[in-house]
Amino acid sequence: MTWISKSTTAFGFLLLAHACYSAHEHATLQSHRAASLSSLTASQPVAATSLPTDITIETIVATFVVCLGLVLGTPKLRPIQWRVWAGKIEREGQAGFMSSGGEVEKDFVGNPFRLLESRPGFVDIRKQRKEFAEWAKGQ
Repeated sequence: MTWISKSTTAFGFLLLAHACYSAHEHATLQSHRAASLSSLTASQPVAATSLPTDITIETIVATFVVCLGLVLGTPKLRPIQWRVWAGKIEREGQAGFMSSGGEVEKDFVGNPFRLLESRPGFVDIRKQRKEFAEWAKGQ
């Protein structure tokens, strides 16, 4: 994550914490108000009030800011197709898989075709049989 995404996410979490604290304070004040009004007038029920609009808007904005910060900090998506991903590795090597901090990503394995390139070729059984027959005749 870059410092921009980290600071955006931190700011969003700060806004979200403030909205939660404001909602808690509003609920506490309303419960105290309801308790004091119910002691004065026991015959009339006390109407419950909803959360103020500014707290609701702050909560929604804070959620969007946190989401924006998290999206800004995500790494670049990799290709889904194996041949495209392997071609990128062969063309770019380690330089194509550097993180924003300048380090190679932990799941970089190098050339994905190295196992196929290093395997032995096909075995020619007829050729080996002929060589063995010549060797046996020579004995």
